[in-house]
Amino acid sequence: MAHTHSSLWLAALILVPLVGALLAALTRKTEGRAYLVAVAAASVELALSLVVALLYNPHFSGAATFDFYSRHVLAAPFGLAYDVGVDGISLLMVVLTSLVLLLALLGSRDRRREPAFVAWLLLLTSFTMGSFVAHDLLEFFIFFELTLIPCYFIISQWGGRERSRAALKFFIYTFAGSAFLLIGILYLGFLHQHQAQGDLTFAYGTLSSTVMSHGTAVWLFVAFAIAFGVKAPIWPLHTWSPLTYAEAPTAGSIEMSALLAKLGTYGLLRFAVGLFPLALATMRPVIMTLAVVGILYGSLLACVTPDLKRLVAFSSLAQMGFITLGLMSGSKIATVGAVLLMFNHGVITVGFFLIIGFIEQRRGSILVRDFTGLQGPAPVMAALFTVVMLASIGLPGLSGFVSEYLILIGTFATHAWWAVVASIGVVAAALYLLWAYQRVFHGRAEGANATLPDATSRERWVLVPVVVLIVALGVFPKPVLDRISPSVQQLIEHVAPSGVSK
Repeated sequence: MAHTHSSLWLAALILVPLVGALLAALTRKTEGRAYLVAVAAASVELALSLVVALLYNPHFSGAATFDFYSRHVLAAPFGLAYDVGVDGISLLMVVLTSLVLLLALLGSRDRRREPAFVAWLLLLTSFTMGSFVAHDLLEFFIFFELTLIPCYFIISQWGGRERSRAALKFFIYTFAGSAFLLIGILYLGFLHQHQAQGDLTFAYGTLSSTVMSHGTAVWLFVAFAIAFGVKAPIWPLHTWSPLTYAEAPTAGSIEMSALLAKLGTYGLLRFAVGLFPLALATMRPVIMTLAVVGILYGSLLACVTPDLKRLVAFSSLAQMGFITLGLMSGSKIATVGAVLLMFNHGVITVGFFLIIGFIEQRRGSILVRDFTGLQGPAPVMAALFTVVMLASIGLPGLSGFVSEYLILIGTFATHAWWAVVASIGVVAAALYLLWAYQRVFHGRAEGANATLPDATSRERWVLVPVVVLIVALGVFPKPVLDRISPSVQQLIEHVAPSGVSK
């Protein structure tokens, strides 16, 4: 068996933002110091995640192909354990989490009660990181639920005019969805304990061998899928997201769309698909149909939405549909594409929300009707928006194309009609994004639009990593695909008896 790297790397990934949040909260009296502490913590976090990515062995043969693996039982009677590890799927999300934090801090600074704001952002990062590295279901659930608290306060304290309603709607939806997840986790844990006649455990590798009937597998899958479907969001569990994305401050919108949505799709693949292969024959057509409806529905609403943040929210709904389609397809190619799209969509969404945030700072509005001809006074901002937009459309040579192409060809090999209908979403994305670009950036700039300042040097440098990643992963995705593929292959082989693998 290959040697696993020290799990202390993952402990540091959870603790660094936690310590950063505490230090930032304690520097209330000094202007700007909390922000510097937060940026320093985020920089260390990104460096740590890159070290983990470089050290990671994609062909590790330990516990369920998890590297950096460690398990310590904390309270055996209650099944509580500290159990962490990463594979190729979670590794990509670890890097995305740390990257998004740093870009959100650098590109969307909010000086209102800044120590509290950055402390909540750092806490959210710690809990999100914990969710992605957790290898125990109960531990995952605890981190998964803790993410709600920072999100609620970020929206309710720093959001727009309807921030209270948005925060409440977000909390109620996600908390109610999580209730199904908790019931499912507890039932599965007690079922395994009854079968094994041993201690209560929620270890992922142990519970994956639990024997259950087809009916039990189906209802457990549904319970898990509801919780993850709300978080992603997947149609029709998405109705909290347009209001929340629109009302949250820019950093909050970035964190929720780029990271928390991925917690939903990650959980769907890791736990719902990974633990209940018996349910897939029954549930696969249902979830894939919901995914395709979400693609078409999100695209349709994006065409008629009045503001730019809701445009990204509905575009994200369509993209979550593509990811879900790939994850549920039973195809290795499509699943690899879906995991890659989880990362790519996170990066693209950061670019969208940062540029929209820059425009909002200048004009105090995100309504499409308030803009016209911005490419005249702000050519650099228009160029940056163009790159991000074309990546989201799926232009060959940019990151979005690779992901969507793998999803569609993989799904076509296993479930052709779903892939054919979903491909309409690619055309629709070109329609609504190009139309939005024309209305905002083309034409003759008049009034306040004519004097809109172009992107500053700081804003350009913040967007440089976004553009570089979009181009690099569009031209040369192989290093990332090499890390994802072995983990996806093992997962597909585990569930293959209930589906097809190509």
